[in-house]
Amino acid sequence: MNFIRHYLLAVQFFTRIPITGRLAQWTGFSTAMLRASAAHFPGVGWLVGGVAAGVYALVFMALPDTLFTPLVAAVLSTVASVLLTGGFHEDGLADVADGLGGSADRQRALEIMKDSRVGAFGAMALMLALLAKVSLLAMLGASDLLLACAALLAGHVLSRGLPLVLIRVLPHVGDAASSKSKPLADQISGPALAAAFLWCFGAMVLVAWTLDATFFIAGGACAGLALFWMGRLFERRLQGFTGDALGATQQVCEIAFYLGAAFAAV
Repeated sequence: MNFIRHYLLAVQFFTRIPITGRLAQWTGFSTAMLRASAAHFPGVGWLVGGVAAGVYALVFMALPDTLFTPLVAAVLSTVASVLLTGGFHEDGLADVADGLGGSADRQRALEIMKDSRVGAFGAMALMLALLAKVSLLAMLGASDLLLACAALLAGHVLSRGLPLVLIRVLPHVGDAASSKSKPLADQISGPALAAAFLWCFGAMVLVAWTLDATFFIAGGACAGLALFWMGRLFERRLQGFTGDALGATQQVCEIAFYLGAAFAAV
C-alpha cells in the first residue's frame, strides 16, 4: 500500500490532478513520504506521457492527412502535457536560464532563480524548448505515428528518472526554508533509485518491443549526454542543484530523447 501512497503523492506534487477528500486522507503526507515519492517520478512520466501520446494519436487520426497534421498533433499533445503538469518543469527551465544567463556570480544567479518573474533569458529558453519539442514530435509523426507516440511515452518517463541522478551526486543548494524540493532533495536512497530505474526500464522495453531497440539506444544516449552536460553545468556554476535545476534537466533530457529518436528514424 505504501507504494500506491507514494505514487499518489508524486502525482499530487508534479501534476494538476486533484488528490482530495478521502483519497487525500488515505494517502497522507509527511516529509519522509514526500522523500520516498521521488522513486515514482518516472511513474508520473507514464501518466503524462500516456495522455500526451493519446492526444497526439487522436488528433493525428481525426484530422485529414495533410503535411500539417503531425504539426497540429504535436502542438496539441504539448498543450495537453503542459495543462496536466501546470508547466512545472517549464517554469524551472525558465528560472534556470534567467539565473545562469543573468549573472556569472553564483549567489546572484541563485537569487535571480527565485524571482517569479520571467526575464529575457527565460523567455528565450522557454520559446526555443517548446519549438524544439513541437518540431521534433512533428518530424517523428511525419515518419510514423507509432514512433511519435512511443517517443512521447518513453521521453516523459526517462526524462523524469534521469534528474534523480543529480539528487544522488550533487548537494542541494536552494533556499532550504522555502524550497518545495528540499524534502525531496535531502537524499535519495539506492532502493529508491532502483525503483525509479524499473519505471524507466518498463518504458524502454515497451519502446524496444513496439518499434526497434535502435530508438531506445539513440534516444537514451542523447538523454544521457544531456544529463551529463546539465550536471557539469550545475556543478560548475552553482556547486549543486535546486528544484528549478531538476525541472530544467527534465526538459533538456526530454528534448534530447526526441532528438535521438529522430536521428534513429532517418
